[in-house]
Amino acid sequence: MNSRYDRTLIVIVLILLGIGWIMVYSSSTVMSEITYHDGFKFLKRQLLFSFLGLLAMLVAMKIDYRNLSVWTYPILALSILLLILVLIPELGLSLKVGVARRWLRTPWFIFQPSELGKLALVIFVAYSLAKKEDKIKDFFLGFLPVIAISGIMILLVVMEPDMGTAIFMGILTMVLLFIGGTKLSYLVTAPLFAAPGLYFFITHFHYSHRRIMAFLHPWEDVKGMGFQIIQSFVALGSGGLWGVGLGDGRQKLFFLPAAHTDFILAILGEEVGFLGIMGTILLFALLIWRGVKISLRAEDAFGAHLAMGITCMIALQVIINMGVVLGLLPTKGLTLPFISYGGTSLVVSLLGIGILLSISARGRRG
Repeated sequence: MNSRYDRTLIVIVLILLGIGWIMVYSSSTVMSEITYHDGFKFLKRQLLFSFLGLLAMLVAMKIDYRNLSVWTYPILALSILLLILVLIPELGLSLKVGVARRWLRTPWFIFQPSELGKLALVIFVAYSLAKKEDKIKDFFLGFLPVIAISGIMILLVVMEPDMGTAIFMGILTMVLLFIGGTKLSYLVTAPLFAAPGLYFFITHFHYSHRRIMAFLHPWEDVKGMGFQIIQSFVALGSGGLWGVGLGDGRQKLFFLPAAHTDFILAILGEEVGFLGIMGTILLFALLIWRGVKISLRAEDAFGAHLAMGITCMIALQVIINMGVVLGLLPTKGLTLPFISYGGTSLVVSLLGIGILLSISARGRRG
């Protein structure tokens, strides 16, 4: 392996993947055995996704990241096309679960285009910031084109509907523009224009309004929308400092919904306690630190913005997922990177790490 690759980052990611394998098995085995008569079903699928993701990471780290600047618009166009295809049920390609139509299915696999959309958005914003440089301070030449493209992608995600991912993409865009030097007045104004749309969504989509109410008053609907977050509190409270023991948690026994996906941190807290959660947070903090360091050492502006974008993408998802599990944010349906069960999310996250490693191998030393 090239000695210039950030080996610390590789070790951190592999440790997080290992924690994910253990927790996915622990949190899903009983449910999987009873529902599918195969206690290893989700672990086997997670291992498959991990293999595909690691393969994508290896390919990405071997390719010069600067080539992505040439492919920025094709990647962006492909991402937007996939987001459009999700919204056309007549084609027979999209899969609807509940009220949402967020997945595309092929004869071999099902994937979520919005996950690819996050990475495509990061690449596009990084390319725009590097290309425009000081022009990013100009409203019409720098700020507006980036907001327009990201707005189209966000609107398509809202139409699925997936307000959680849409808000995530909006925040991610604002953070990257802020880091890139956009005027603060532009960033403050943009959310004001989005506020009416957000209000319309909340008031016209019943489930979204109920999620907000469950966040504000979970104990008023204990058996309804407040059930999931209350069960998360029970899991975290039961874990205490040391946890009840790996594999001995009870909330995964059909009490806590999405125990192996969005709320896997609650099961981790129940079984390995507060110290286990703090250890996980420390690993993510180290990962973010390495990402920022890679950005600062990048040899060009595109590499610096791209590394910071991927780091922010992972960091924001960690913060939001943990905030939801701890009851600090409304439920948004975002996985915990590298740990939660999930195919597209895991593969895209590892692909992003591969790009980070490519930047690290070609960055300045010191």
